[in-house]
Amino acid sequence: MKKSLILLLLAFASCRNTTQQAWQLTEFVKQDSENPILSAVDTTTFNDPILQKTINWEAKDVYNPSAVVRDGKVYLLYRAEDTLKVVQGTSRLGLAVSEDGIHFKRQTKPVFFPANDFMKKYEYPGGCEDPRLVETEDGKYILTYTAYDGKTARLCIASSLNLQNWTKEGLAFKEPKNESLWSKSGAIICKKVGERFVATKINGKYWMYWGDTNLFLASSDNLTDWKILEDESGKPKPIVKPRDDNFDSWLVESGPAAFIRNDGIFLIYNSANKGFQNKSKDSRNAYRAGQLLFDKNDPSKIIDRSKTFFFEPDKPYELEGQVNHVVFVEGLVNFKNKWFLYYGTADSKIAVAVSKE
Repeated sequence: MKKSLILLLLAFASCRNTTQQAWQLTEFVKQDSENPILSAVDTTTFNDPILQKTINWEAKDVYNPSAVVRDGKVYLLYRAEDTLKVVQGTSRLGLAVSEDGIHFKRQTKPVFFPANDFMKKYEYPGGCEDPRLVETEDGKYILTYTAYDGKTARLCIASSLNLQNWTKEGLAFKEPKNESLWSKSGAIICKKVGERFVATKINGKYWMYWGDTNLFLASSDNLTDWKILEDESGKPKPIVKPRDDNFDSWLVESGPAAFIRNDGIFLIYNSANKGFQNKSKDSRNAYRAGQLLFDKNDPSKIIDRSKTFFFEPDKPYELEGQVNHVVFVEGLVNFKNKWFLYYGTADSKIAVAVSKE
C-alpha cells in the first residue's frame, strides 16, 4: 500500500511537470507580505489643465503598471483613475521608484495625462491607459499607451529621455483608415542588455505585438509610426488566437514587452476565458497569464505556447475590486538577478511577484 501511494504521487508530480515547458520562465512567487504594493490614495492632488481645477487624480484605482530599471532602481509607470465619474474615472499615468523592487515611493503629480493638445480628442475624457515601456539604443524611452475618448480605444506612442517629460508622438497607426480602429496593448520586441530592454530590429524592422481580442503584429522603421500586418482582405491579421476549452478561450492580450532569447522571442500574455464574458461567479473564470515563444527570425511564427496559465488571481485583492478575478501583467524587469513581475489586481491595485533567475 505504501509503495503504491509513492508511485501514485510520483506519477502525479510527473503529470504536473508536463505543463511547464522548458523554455518558460520559472515560478513567480507573489510577495504576500508586501502586496498590494500600491493602492489608491486621496492625498495626492493635481491641477488638471482641462478641468482647470485641483483633483485627487489617483483616488479611485491604481493598476496596470509598466516598469524599467534606471540608475540601479526600478521605475514604475502606472495607471491611476480619479473619482469624477467621467466614464468611470479619467486615467493618468503616475511614476514611482524603488531601490529594492518592492517598496515604492510615488511622485505626487502624474507625469502623463490628457491636456489641451492635439491628442485631446483621442485621450479625453477616458484618459491615458495601460503603459508599456521600452528603451532605444541611445537611452530614449518609448511608451505605448491606450488613449480612450470614452468610446474608442486607440494605441498611441510617446517618448522621453528621463521618464518625467514626455513628447506625444500621436497614434501608433497613422494611416487614415485606421484612425477609428479599436487598438490596445502594444508590446515592442526587444533584446535584453544587462538590466535594460532595448528595442531591436528583426529583418530591418522594429516589431510590436498588439491587440486585446487576438494578438496582431505591426512593424516600424522609427518606433513611432507603425504599419499593421494585414490579411488578404486588408484587415489586421491574427497571429495568436484564443483556444477553445482552455484558460485563454475568450481573448488574448499583450503583456510586457517581448524580448529575444537564444530559443526565440518570448512574450507573456494576458487572457480570459469565455466564462468571464458570461460574468460567472466561478473563481476559475478569470483573467490569467500565459507565455508564448516565437521564431526569432519571424515574429509571426509561433514555436510554442504554454499548455496552461502560470499566473492567476487567488488573493482577496485579486478576486474583488473594480473588475473581479483579474491579474493583468504589464511590467517585467530583470533586477538584481531576479525577475520582478508587476501586475494590476482586479483593476484596483498593484502587486508584484518575484522569480529567481
